[in-house]
Amino acid sequence: MKKKKQKTKWWIPVLIVIALVGGTVAWLFVGSATSFSEKSVFFTINDSNRNKSTLLASLEEAHILRFPGLIGIIGAPINLWDKIKNGKYEIKKGQSILDIVRMLKNGKRAEVKLVINKLRTKQDFAGLLAKTFDTDSSGVYQYLSSNDSLASIGTDTALLFTKVIPNTYRFYADASMETILQKLSTATTDFWESKNRKEKAASKNLSLNDIYILASIVEEETNYASDKSKIASVYLNRLVKQMPLQACPTIKYAMQDFTITRIYEKYLVNPSPYNTYNHKGLPPGPICTPSPATIDIVLDAPATDYLYFVAKSDFSGYHHFSSTYEEHNKFAKEYQQKLDEYMLRKAQQKK
Repeated sequence: MKKKKQKTKWWIPVLIVIALVGGTVAWLFVGSATSFSEKSVFFTINDSNRNKSTLLASLEEAHILRFPGLIGIIGAPINLWDKIKNGKYEIKKGQSILDIVRMLKNGKRAEVKLVINKLRTKQDFAGLLAKTFDTDSSGVYQYLSSNDSLASIGTDTALLFTKVIPNTYRFYADASMETILQKLSTATTDFWESKNRKEKAASKNLSLNDIYILASIVEEETNYASDKSKIASVYLNRLVKQMPLQACPTIKYAMQDFTITRIYEKYLVNPSPYNTYNHKGLPPGPICTPSPATIDIVLDAPATDYLYFVAKSDFSGYHHFSSTYEEHNKFAKEYQQKLDEYMLRKAQQKK
């Protein structure tokens, strides 16, 4: 008996081919399209490379994508080239062509976080901005040092930091200096208008700038919140009595040397207006960017009769507070004696 010849099912190879083609297409358009090892790279689109040919050529030259031409294939049906906006874009490792096209179509430019903690100088601020926004620090510093540039946010070089409240801010990666400072200024206005801060400042007969400057001094005096409130009360009492603040941190600022650990008599002759031993009242500007918590401590400072304070001789970081000079002098001598002993031991250890 003859066996029947089994017919090959013609559609099986066809399905295999379709599956292979479909898998390849899916891999090309949905799989990872990037060709770099970094976490991400930034790519800038401007008038010179915004059209199809120049953009694809730029991407190919930068070796960012495996097959940059695929953007042209997907972009054509959605008129991508008419929708692309200038700006700085971030392409993350492992992104697909579809994700990248969607990003370009929606104009989703790269964002960065500007994290502001305590800053002491414009140089510090310029360095932070230059690092965050990948720009030239000398150009940023020049901008921050120009009263004409700062006029747009209603301040000057001495009071610049009064427009900066430490916090985390989000910006487009290609944000201009004007945009950055305007956002910081707006955030500062919002800060003062909340939690009755304006009213609290007025109750102390101080302007918002005065409160900020005083908070910057308190910020540099100690890390302990309980001491900050008492230190603030000392300085507020001195201002009312028109006594010199005699704040050691202002001497460090006047000297532009923040490594100083002991204030000697020779430092006190510095002619800087930030020398609060020689000049009564507040200095002309803040000596750092105080935390929001410290600003609130100053606004909520208790009413005391303290006029003096000095570090405790146990080097705990806490302070003795006094209402008379005689009491203060006793604690001050005690601290100086312990400090002298410590410095002597330290010098002997180096021998």
